[in-house]
Amino acid sequence: MLSKLTAVADKYHELEALLSDPAVMADMAQWQRYTREHAALTPIVAAYDDYRRAIATVAEDKELLREADAEMKELLLEEIAAAEEERARLEKELPMLLLPRDPNDDKNVIVEIRGGVGGEEAALFAASLFRMYARYAERQGWKTEILSGNPTEIGGFKEISFLVNGAGAYSKLKYESGTHRVQRIPVTESGGRIHTSAVTVAVLPEAEDVEVTIDPNDLRIDTYCASGAGGQYVNRTETAIRITHLPTGIVVQCQDEKSQLKNREKAMKVLRARIYDRARQEQADAVAADRRSQVGSGDRSERIRTYNFPQGRVTDHRIGLTLYKIDAVLDGDLDELLAALITADRTERLNRVR
Repeated sequence: MLSKLTAVADKYHELEALLSDPAVMADMAQWQRYTREHAALTPIVAAYDDYRRAIATVAEDKELLREADAEMKELLLEEIAAAEEERARLEKELPMLLLPRDPNDDKNVIVEIRGGVGGEEAALFAASLFRMYARYAERQGWKTEILSGNPTEIGGFKEISFLVNGAGAYSKLKYESGTHRVQRIPVTESGGRIHTSAVTVAVLPEAEDVEVTIDPNDLRIDTYCASGAGGQYVNRTETAIRITHLPTGIVVQCQDEKSQLKNREKAMKVLRARIYDRARQEQADAVAADRRSQVGSGDRSERIRTYNFPQGRVTDHRIGLTLYKIDAVLDGDLDELLAALITADRTERLNRVR
């Protein structure tokens, strides 16, 4: 482990030198790439520095113990105990920090939410999840942009897709892919009975043009008049776009913008992400099942979480974590959930490589 940490530290200092090189600074694309690499290595190097300081403190204080008086010995022993505790903690943390990073972790994401079992109630909960992610993104300083939506008459969404633009968005939101179940009394229920509905969430890393090659001849592009609830999405010109990728059968449509060109740009953004995600999924499926992480599999058919309103609880079934703060979670307070999922994922991956 120490040899790996030394190599990481050397690379980190090399990047620091490059980032101050005028030739690198003149090339914005290269400078940004080095900046991302530098930022990714920063927590590892910081922990390694703390680890070395703890070891040095123990060695120095043990040397001082030889000539210290009784009062000084007591202080030195306390400092040695604290440094040993810090060293032990970092010895557990550093192997996790050295795990290979997901190359998509720094990317923006496209989140697709679809109402499943439950009809109108599922559509209403899809709107609740959209608000939850939008509030979480706001807390993180990220920006959101709706790409397409299919609203219902009473404020729900049959489906909605949106872009989350922010550093590290995929590294956190990727754990949200799956089936989210809600148990509550719907506003449409007059008898006061608790219903169970489901919504599926797909989190796709945004694909750049260089990562996905799309042959224009493989596309069928149809235009039509936008339509939707309440007339707000309706117009009389063919600005809505439907793009079909013939080799994969993937269909994307967008009608939110009044401009056909803008709708096409948004639809192509989603299409690239879906094609890229399909390639990633096919690659993951080729790996033996016992080597796939339960937490990070991204299987959209898997029920990952239940939101139980009568009990005020949110339960993540992958890690057995239950929090009794459903209102806070649905208001975008996802930090505790996501931190636990990240830790569980890293622990599982660490166990695989040992």
